[in-house]
Amino acid sequence: MIDSHCHLADRKFTQDIDQVLARAKEAGVDRCVTIADTLKESRQCIEIAEKYSEVFATVGVHPHGSRGWGVGDRDKLIGMLSNDKVVALGEIGLDYYYDNSPRDVQRDVFKTQLELAKELDVSVVIHCRNAIDDLRKIIEDVDHKKMVLHCCTEKWEDVEWLVERGALLGFTGIATYSKADEIREVIEKCPLEQIMIETDAPYLAPDPHRGERNEPAFVVEVAKLIARLKTSSLEEVDRVTTKNTTEFYGLS
Repeated sequence: MIDSHCHLADRKFTQDIDQVLARAKEAGVDRCVTIADTLKESRQCIEIAEKYSEVFATVGVHPHGSRGWGVGDRDKLIGMLSNDKVVALGEIGLDYYYDNSPRDVQRDVFKTQLELAKELDVSVVIHCRNAIDDLRKIIEDVDHKKMVLHCCTEKWEDVEWLVERGALLGFTGIATYSKADEIREVIEKCPLEQIMIETDAPYLAPDPHRGERNEPAFVVEVAKLIARLKTSSLEEVDRVTTKNTTEFYGLS
């Protein structure tokens, strides 16, 4: 099983990352992808991935940090993407919920990074919150195919077009919460072959761990939920989502 999206560079993991990865392995989670939100965190993710054979990294600038985008940042990303342990660009996208960066700047930086991903033919991890319409315009304009919408919380009618384009949807512990009926409906409608499981650790711990620090071992709870919704076995969900994630990221 693979945790396709966690944040091991987060300071909440500073003291016990060895134990976190050991617990993941005990739970059957043998690989993790640690996701970057800033250029600084991108470098930290690479360092972690180089230290642990079971960890892979992404690099990129989150919409929250878009206002800090500099002239040379594109070249810095190109350099980091050449590292063998870097498997995607992300997480990048739009966030109109917090608006930590001006929306026009978010759109420009997202488009710049998406164009880079298309140019280099690398997979992309997408973040979207309250911005699906503008996200769609940019994605259709750039026309890059290899992407996953991480932590999907949108309604089916808002993401069906993405699935039709061949994109994957990533689901977190939010889907296990009692009021997450719309997310569970999307899981039911999305083909299993286009689903990835993730924790977004240390955030969004699933039931029955809600309120705790999330960690990669807990991705098993997301897989269990999907198995129930798909009336499938946990082993089948594990097999298919592992295949999806391995192929998307090009993992060894």
